[in-house]
Amino acid sequence: MALTPQNSEAFMREVDEAVRQDRMLTFWQRYGRWLVVAVVLGLILFAGWLYWQQHSRTQSEAVSEQMDALLSTATRGGTPDAKQLDALTQASQPGYRAGALMLKAGIAARKGDSKAAIAAYQAIAADNSLDQPYRDLALIRQTALEFESLKPQQIVDRLKPLAVEGAPWFGSAGELVAIAYMKMGKPDLAGPMFAAMAKDKTVPDSIRSRARQMAGLLGIDAVETPAEPGQG
Repeated sequence: MALTPQNSEAFMREVDEAVRQDRMLTFWQRYGRWLVVAVVLGLILFAGWLYWQQHSRTQSEAVSEQMDALLSTATRGGTPDAKQLDALTQASQPGYRAGALMLKAGIAARKGDSKAAIAAYQAIAADNSLDQPYRDLALIRQTALEFESLKPQQIVDRLKPLAVEGAPWFGSAGELVAIAYMKMGKPDLAGPMFAAMAKDKTVPDSIRSRARQMAGLLGIDAVETPAEPGQG
């Protein structure tokens, strides 16, 4: 019996559907297992990433608490737990690691072990994995401990790049450089540097006070005169 046009179209649609189903079945038989594996693997990786994010936050909080406790003990004049401090010097977070290394060096200096403290500060200053402000501060503290054994020119060469207005450690580095200038018989260089520190409000008050006195002794008025009413 001949097929009518409508029956013919319906038959062709059934054939096309059967072909598509057959192709899908063949594709699934060939690749279905690998698709399932890929989906499952993706879910596992995503879950692992979420876990790592949470773990990292938890670890950071724990390290922060440990660091706070050690610093609190040190600032009260006590001796932080050596094992905890050593563990923090191996922390994966560079900031906490640098802080722990600086604290360990400072404790050695406080105990009078200058040799160990100098070596520790020197190692921090040379550690390229740490942020530059930590390295610069370590260099300043190393130089302060070595001050009497170094020639004044060595101190100037080492710290002059840090002894500039606007630099983070201008006060600490500038004070050592200015004193080195005085030992070299160069008050014309020491005086202006003391005056600059005395007028720089970002410099710690204790250093500003000393710098003001030293500038005065060298004949430079570093006392700031309050502005008169109505003047900007």
